[in-house]
Amino acid sequence: MTLPDRNGLPVLGLMLGDCTGIGPEQCARVLAGGQQEGVARLLVVGDARALQQGARDAGVSVTCRAYPTPEHVDWSSAGVPIIDLANLDPGVIERGRVSVESGRVAGETLAFMIDLALTARIDGITFAPLNKAALHAGGWHFNDEHQMFAHLTGHRGFFGEMNVLDNLWMSRVTSHVSLRTALEQITAERIDQALTLAAETMESAGFENPRIAVAALNPHGGEGGLFGAEEIELIAPAVAKAAARGIRCRGPFPADTVFLKAFAGDYDGVLTMYHDQGQIATKLKGFNRGVTVTGGLKTVFTTPAHGTAFDIVGKGIASTGALEEAVRLCARLAAGRKRRPTVAS
Repeated sequence: MTLPDRNGLPVLGLMLGDCTGIGPEQCARVLAGGQQEGVARLLVVGDARALQQGARDAGVSVTCRAYPTPEHVDWSSAGVPIIDLANLDPGVIERGRVSVESGRVAGETLAFMIDLALTARIDGITFAPLNKAALHAGGWHFNDEHQMFAHLTGHRGFFGEMNVLDNLWMSRVTSHVSLRTALEQITAERIDQALTLAAETMESAGFENPRIAVAALNPHGGEGGLFGAEEIELIAPAVAKAAARGIRCRGPFPADTVFLKAFAGDYDGVLTMYHDQGQIATKLKGFNRGVTVTGGLKTVFTTPAHGTAFDIVGKGIASTGALEEAVRLCARLAAGRKRRPTVAS
């Protein structure tokens, strides 16, 4: 059976996130508003009861129409299409705190969606905020969802988390590990791999030869080796190697000033050495607009760059800005892959 006509728009699976957080409320408000109708076809995958709980929180009305598979969806019919997994009754879990059951179900739902994506039955996955502690407690023993995605897609090569804010792309050499471990993982090879992944992912989003600034590791860029030699021995040679291969990159620049150049428009992206170097800058600049992308995998994944916001669950005040941006970016990346497919190993 082939997918029905959807006016050329990508079909994106929309996952409600960890249902003890603000994800269901955000999804319900986005679906009720209909702003994404010209961007993508959204197919909710999860429990319809959780979505209705989110609609009550948001003070909106969401009419669902259940389908067994993506192939059965009638995109001309009224109502929000959903594959109702009926796998989590929100009435039996406590919201606003880490839940083993919700973490387990979140992982299972994402695994189900990944199977749909790997068989080309959906074009990408956007998910509302997850809780890493809940995922881990629920049996998904990975440091983060990106590692889980790599495992479930059978990925063997380099991959990485990227953050996007106002079309400025932040990528990183290391991610969700201790700072001590991050220092051990920073090598010239990983820097080269991260630059390659950043360039390829940005090109799939529509950039032509994107300009990438590379952050230094040590204070003041090491001050010529006074504060550390990583800039001289690792980072600069890796940048030069990537530039010689045609990647438009420069650096290393001191981490406390590189974002001033980037946000001023001098660069399209910044490669940082460890997690918080980029996260602090993007969350300070636009906490409710940032999007996280898992780069390098067979499937497109996007999500808001913020968390589950347990402190405001059920109050009806959760912002949808980042989720809306995540849907738009997922559609953009999915379309880019169709234009210029890449092979993930």
